Amino acid sequence: MKVYISADIEGIAGIAHWDEASADKPDYGPFRERMTDHVLAACEGAMAGGATEIVVKDAHDSGRNILAERLPKCAQLIRGWSEHPLLMVQELDSSFAAVAFVGYHSQAGSGGNPLAHTLSSSSVFRMRLNGRPLAEFHLYAYAAGQLGVPTALVNGDRALCGEVKTLSPATRTVESMVGVGDSTIARHPDIVRDELREGMQKALTGDLESALIVPAGPHALEVEFEKAPAAYRSSHYPGAQLVEPHTVRLEVEDYFDVLRALTFMV
Repeated sequence: MKVYISADIEGIAGIAHWDEASADKPDYGPFRERMTDHVLAACEGAMAGGATEIVVKDAHDSGRNILAERLPKCAQLIRGWSEHPLLMVQELDSSFAAVAFVGYHSQAGSGGNPLAHTLSSSSVFRMRLNGRPLAEFHLYAYAAGQLGVPTALVNGDRALCGEVKTLSPATRTVESMVGVGDSTIARHPDIVRDELREGMQKALTGDLESALIVPAGPHALEVEFEKAPAAYRSSHYPGAQLVEPHTVRLEVEDYFDVLRALTFMV
């Protein structure tokens, strides 16, 4: 069984400030370690659930955060960025039995995490698909669904976990923390780690078919930028329209055209 794990850092237990997510800051080290530990726990749970091959995408910032030597030998680690539209789930295809998202966070414009954003923490104020707010989880769980790959587990802040359960009750969630204003109230990282291990095993031995998340088309993407010039520039993407000074809209039939557009617009 092949399992895919995409890992971010802004939803890792205890994180509360951008300095803790930035490789050039002294606070980064412990959270890099914790990100690695929690990905390892997800890998261990996947193996206990029958996985024989695991692909891990380091999907935070430079894509060079996870300590490779700590992962199991059956795991391949994707570092850096190919710039393929699949981005945070690079190399995902229909041969995988399931995908999991570790350390993910709520969407741009959300109050659920002081580090909430969607793809860009500096240029995007809010993103919507068919009127619904888009988190990075949505973007790539939908991509997985289009490929026929169910979303087995999502780990992150409470706001994100609540959104996951609304969208896909069969997908297991592991809550790491609650965002309150510019603070976080975190669960103990060891408890989160243990729940990741157990949750992955149970997810892979449960009803995966019910955890398939497929977006209903056609797809109307709206990106609200922080600055009007960025929206104007992005409005020149084929098919895109500047509907307000800060907002670009694109309507497509194929979901993968949403991801292609975002590769060039954001």
